[in-house]
Amino acid sequence: MLTIVFDLDGTLIDTAPDLIDTLNLVLAREGLPAMPFEAARRLIGGGSRGMLERALIEEGRPATKAEMDRLFAVYIEHYAAHIADRSRPFPQLEATLDRLAADGLRLAVCTNKLEWLSRLLLTTLKLTPYFAAICGQDTFGVMKPNPEILRRTILRAGGEPADAIMIGDSGTDVRTARAARVPVIAVDFGYSEVPIATLQPDRIISSYAELPAAIAGVVAEQPQGAKRR
Repeated sequence: MLTIVFDLDGTLIDTAPDLIDTLNLVLAREGLPAMPFEAARRLIGGGSRGMLERALIEEGRPATKAEMDRLFAVYIEHYAAHIADRSRPFPQLEATLDRLAADGLRLAVCTNKLEWLSRLLLTTLKLTPYFAAICGQDTFGVMKPNPEILRRTILRAGGEPADAIMIGDSGTDVRTARAARVPVIAVDFGYSEVPIATLQPDRIISSYAELPAAIAGVVAEQPQGAKRR
């Protein structure tokens, strides 16, 4: 059975509004100006702590580890309470997940978000039942682009890395999939810092309606002895 592994932020869910609202609340409490939406959007992908750390550096106020621990705790407390105020699935996602499940594909989530926050978000949006595994940066103690998080997510879902495809939106996702020797399909509506085509994923989609055909195309391109079932 083929396993389809999705990134979360910028791939499954448009989480930028709530992530950036929380970021700017923390910055305001520190007496710093808010980051413009598009500038902050490009910081998403390495986990909330990484986004906060990079934002502070861009504001000219890098933080010590103790300061980061304090600010990250404030960030997480607020974000968890407002995790789906404005975050929504990308268009046509649920219909596509229904189709993939009906076609017998196994679905999973591999994200640099903390696992409990990922589960809270997906549960709030009523998407949790679609996924055989939901794994975050703390699940195995490694983060993307370390390929081990992807491999272990696939195994936890009951699949095999040789029978899997990654769906993501960023260079981090492409690098992770390549390192794990897993094909990767990229969405062009996510949070990539560069044009997604420059990262050379196996396929690019502009709508979830295109995903089933993209998956079929990737499967068809695999060597005959390694065709995914």
